[in-house]
Amino acid sequence: MPFRRSRLRRLPASLLTLATATTTAVVITTAPAQAAVSPTDQAAAPSTSSEIPSGYYDPADGLSGEELKTALNGIIDDHTTLSYDQVWDALKDVDEDPANPDNVITVYSQLSLPKSSNGGDPDQWNREHTWAKSHGDFGTSAGPGTDIHHLMPEDVSVNSTRGNLDFDETTGSVDQCTGCGVDDDSFAPPAETRGDIARAMFYMAVRYEGTDSYVDLELNDQVDNGSAPYIGKLSVLKAWSEADPPSEFEINRNDKIYADWQGNRNPFVDHPEWVEEIW
Repeated sequence: MPFRRSRLRRLPASLLTLATATTTAVVITTAPAQAAVSPTDQAAAPSTSSEIPSGYYDPADGLSGEELKTALNGIIDDHTTLSYDQVWDALKDVDEDPANPDNVITVYSQLSLPKSSNGGDPDQWNREHTWAKSHGDFGTSAGPGTDIHHLMPEDVSVNSTRGNLDFDETTGSVDQCTGCGVDDDSFAPPAETRGDIARAMFYMAVRYEGTDSYVDLELNDQVDNGSAPYIGKLSVLKAWSEADPPSEFEINRNDKIYADWQGNRNPFVDHPEWVEEIW
């Protein structure tokens, strides 16, 4: 049976407070609903992880739009870069199957495959660049080509089907990938990992701004981007992030990448509300 990533439970809009007036009567009162969070307050919204170091996101407090994007870039850039060979070991760690430490979970097909079956043959798993490496032509060199915030395990055949397609809603089916879709110019992951993919795309567009030796990657609202340093479709990615909030698996993955591999975090796993603040 395919692995399914557990989702965080959403809190109800109001909370019920139980108070006992006597030993025989129970009074139920409803606490007032909290006021909506305004755009200027969203930077201080609670994070999804308890592992974020104190002060990590302080430079982003109270910002929005391009100012927030620039501040986040300054927080997460200059990370420890890996070689392409090191990526194998990193993925075996950060994508480990919680139910079987000898396996990894593939991001699209959601299969639990042996860590030892990495390679390039059918039914093995390989290193999927969710931001296709041809979109900006950065290849597998250290930096965007080896950044494990967007590199994830995938079945070789499914990875080949995705190729370098942009992301969008589709109607075609994908062999060995229940819930996936594909057509001539786009690919869709299954519902349970669409948010994961979207937040990886948001990370890449913020981390790689062309301010260092790396390519400037940007999101746009189209598909068939070819070799240009763009990935679409932005409006669809935003909808996917909203519909599929960070799971326990995704949060733990982010924590491991920070603590053990790259020393930087994906801000949109920690603060999904920042997607609307920037885009």
